[in-house]
Amino acid sequence: MSDVGERLAAFAPSDQSFFGYLFWLSRPRFWLYLAGPVVVGVVYAADSPAEFFQPLALALFAWFLIPANLFLYGVNDIFDVDIDEKNPKKGEGGREVQYTGDGIVVMVVYLAGAVGTLFGFALTIQGIYALAAFYFLAVEYSAPPLRFKTTPFLDSLSNGLYVLPGVVAYIAIAGESPPLLAVAGGWLWTMGMHTFSAVPDIEPDREAGIDTTATVLGERPTLVYCGAVWLAAAVLMGLLHPFLGAVFGAYPVLTVLFALSSVSVDRAYWWFPVINTVAGAALTMGGVWVVLNG
Repeated sequence: MSDVGERLAAFAPSDQSFFGYLFWLSRPRFWLYLAGPVVVGVVYAADSPAEFFQPLALALFAWFLIPANLFLYGVNDIFDVDIDEKNPKKGEGGREVQYTGDGIVVMVVYLAGAVGTLFGFALTIQGIYALAAFYFLAVEYSAPPLRFKTTPFLDSLSNGLYVLPGVVAYIAIAGESPPLLAVAGGWLWTMGMHTFSAVPDIEPDREAGIDTTATVLGERPTLVYCGAVWLAAAVLMGLLHPFLGAVFGAYPVLTVLFALSSVSVDRAYWWFPVINTVAGAALTMGGVWVVLNG
């Protein structure tokens, strides 16, 4: 999977150019982590195929695909300059660009975020609340005064922000909030995903004096934590429908397989964009089937 990613990266712009740098700053490998939930939210909110392509749905997908990612990860890098100096994911030897501290970059990052506030004119009050929650968590995960990423377990809990694009999209199409079980199950899934992704950062974070769920628990107990919250997510989703429970149930199974195999978490972490895309596609196809046959 990494070889495929490297081949595709050859067609991407160089991080030595301004726009190429912004491209890589937005973490293209993870674009669908925000935009994917929009697709799922729209599909499960829709009553007919025509609603899949409503202008508001398409606009939400476009914003959460690139500008929102640039905003989210840009804010993260702006407030993590010192920490990232010791992060093996960053710089020439890593897979992510090192933040340059350029003032124009800061302006573009916040402008990308500001564009999303325009959705407030098209959303119901529930949708505005969900969008506001996304902004709050996206900023305060990295920025003072709360900086959730430096507080064990709050770092994990706050990453429910990745569910919120789907909540916003669902409300935009259905005019009401999604089922609470779906939101809770999705929130637990993102908690596990975030904490799993923090395992490769355990040593760099410890060297930088940063406390996270992963640094406090250590690698093996962190995998147990991820498996537990993923299992809880699968149970909640299964209460909604067995198909949903089956899709989410793949994650605790994968956790056990990774723990028992010789595959390092550092390597497995880079497989998850593909794994999550497959899972998201399965959820989407399931929702489309219901709309077409329901």
